[in-house]
Amino acid sequence: MTADSLKQHLRRTLRRDLWLTLTPALLLIGVAFAAAFHFIKPAPPKTLVLAMSQDEGGFRYYARKYQDFLAKHDIKLELRSTKGSIENVALLADEASGVDVAFVQSGTVAGDAAGNVVSLGSLSYVPLWVFYRGEPLEDVRQLKGRKVAVGPEGSGTRALAVTLLKANGIDEAPTELMPLEREAAIEQLKQGTVDAIFLISPAESPAIHRLAAVPGIRLLSFTRGAAYARRFPYLSRLVLPRGVFNLASDVPAEDVVVIAPTANLVARDSLHPALAYLLMRAASEVHGNAGLLDGAAEFPAPRETGFPLSDEAKRYYEAGVPLLQRYLPFWAANLVDRLWVMLVPIIAVVVPLFRAVPAVYQWRMRSRIVRWYARLKEIEIQLDENPGQEMLEDMLKRLEEAEREVNRIPMPLAYAENLYFFREHIEVVRRRLIRRLSGGRDGADAHAHSASA
Repeated sequence: MTADSLKQHLRRTLRRDLWLTLTPALLLIGVAFAAAFHFIKPAPPKTLVLAMSQDEGGFRYYARKYQDFLAKHDIKLELRSTKGSIENVALLADEASGVDVAFVQSGTVAGDAAGNVVSLGSLSYVPLWVFYRGEPLEDVRQLKGRKVAVGPEGSGTRALAVTLLKANGIDEAPTELMPLEREAAIEQLKQGTVDAIFLISPAESPAIHRLAAVPGIRLLSFTRGAAYARRFPYLSRLVLPRGVFNLASDVPAEDVVVIAPTANLVARDSLHPALAYLLMRAASEVHGNAGLLDGAAEFPAPRETGFPLSDEAKRYYEAGVPLLQRYLPFWAANLVDRLWVMLVPIIAVVVPLFRAVPAVYQWRMRSRIVRWYARLKEIEIQLDENPGQEMLEDMLKRLEEAEREVNRIPMPLAYAENLYFFREHIEVVRRRLIRRLSGGRDGADAHAHSASA
């Protein structure tokens, strides 16, 4: 074999040894990363669908604010108009509806079908306004026998109105409940074709301000507001100060007690956690300021909504914005949050392998030479048995053959010292054999002879 062919053979052998050492390690790393990848959360979708009523709770105004906030983070919020809170919950409960989140009025009956709906928190007070014509009233029970517009079927306004009327025993004839939309109800009240209307809307609503200033139309003050709040935990008793709508015109002309459910943000429990946190950040920005009835930083809040609070909402209200989202853009924070799982295989597998692979490779290199020590030991044992001349010559021949074979072993320079150590040991045994062949005694024989003497 020429020198060039020997070098090529050496390179091929070393590459083969390297791959034989690395391949199991790479397979182990691949399995570890594949297992970790299984637990990585998928990237959040770029589009969310929000269900909300056009005429209920000021939800249309809030929805536009949410759209603006999410657009800054490259998330598109699509709006789906509905009849009200009850329909919103039904859409969330239906996996095929495509709705991800919804604005829902507290007190909305969820039912068993809505077991997959969770709350992200309450957003604001949305008072129940009862406007009526005629002599002053102290409570809704005095509406018995009158024409009352309570909102369309499926709306949160109708659900709450019927609940209160039923609690007072006036939800049936002779009271006439009319399923009118908001604008139609306001117009008929002005014309006098209905006696009272129920509306749910924020205190800041211009429509409420204008209606409160119409001559001949009164705003009901709930004198038993505390009782309603006790009976229905999702309601709060609030006081609307005199003149707060219009100081110059003194509207309203006296303090008005109102009862108020809350507007709530609810979602399907499969909503991506990153989007849940982003929506709650939007809620803090949109609803965090003080209003006519809301205190500064009072909302969003984990109030009673009729739906269980999501895990993300619990953490948000306890600890605030997640650490990564505080300091990184949304996309970067989400990427880091998804990929931190990959640290597990890096720490648990890759780091130990960085230490193990060189040791295994070194063992492979040493094993090529170590196995030849068995041949060397065999010759030494035979040498101690006082072999004859012919046997000694055969032993020397086998020793030289072993040396030639070892010299052909491909060995990287970093491990070449093992080769030279073995050759030194061969030389020690060779000297003993040569002394025996020349008729002398080696060190071991001389020691045995002195002992016998």
